[in-house]
Amino acid sequence: MGKAKKTGLLLLAILIALFVLLPLVWMLSTAFKNDFEALSGRMNFLPKKPTLDNFVQGLSGELMNTPILRWIVNSLSVGIAGTAIVLLIDSMAAFALARLPDLPLRRTLLAMFIASLMIPGVLTFLPMYIEFNTLGLINTYQALILPATAGAFGVFLLYQFFVSFPKEIEEAARIDGVNKWNLYRRILLPSAVSIMTTLGIFTFMGIYNDFVWPLYATTSPEMRTITAGIAMMATGSYTQSYGKLMAMTTIAALPVLILFIAGQKSFVRAITSSGVK
Repeated sequence: MGKAKKTGLLLLAILIALFVLLPLVWMLSTAFKNDFEALSGRMNFLPKKPTLDNFVQGLSGELMNTPILRWIVNSLSVGIAGTAIVLLIDSMAAFALARLPDLPLRRTLLAMFIASLMIPGVLTFLPMYIEFNTLGLINTYQALILPATAGAFGVFLLYQFFVSFPKEIEEAARIDGVNKWNLYRRILLPSAVSIMTTLGIFTFMGIYNDFVWPLYATTSPEMRTITAGIAMMATGSYTQSYGKLMAMTTIAALPVLILFIAGQKSFVRAITSSGVK
């Protein structure tokens, strides 16, 4: 690859990065502006008079008497619980499909998992809502956690790893008396740390950032997640309070940002790995 081509690709990457980061920079800048400056319409990324009032009022619950901290706790609790269940269920399902040849209808089940990836989530939204409403679970933590506790994507991702695991290691473990449960728990799972971390990051981000389902599955302010809560603020009395809304959005984005930075190495290692070493 020539030097001119490398320079061109570098410039293109920089332009794409600036395009992606521009809304984030604008959000962070507006969070430190008062309402008058935020509504001025000027394209100034540096606030003339930076203020922390938006963050203080938001975290103290002064904004519309809304429980911001409760929303954050709800989002974190639902995200952590849902991610833990997904990692357990998906890893066990992937292990069964990949390493248990005597499993009945193994190929059919795998085909069904893959086929379910093609079904848009919007098609299952209404039936799922009717089901939870019939069971009386609307406006409960179960309604926020259960819909995301098993996904075909995680099963397929872990299946690809488990099916490529060297059979020699498995045969040696069986000779040493290792049963199926210990093979899964003590050999395969420790080898899949990078893949599990990647799946955990994707799952937590998906649950934490979910907007539509928590908006309809919760009816009381105390049960809302941070995404649904901010949406309610944006359509209420704070429609024109861009500074306060951006401050709350900044706070809401911090957990996902910290999680991604902390798991970045495992994420990159899982994407670039081509097999089991």
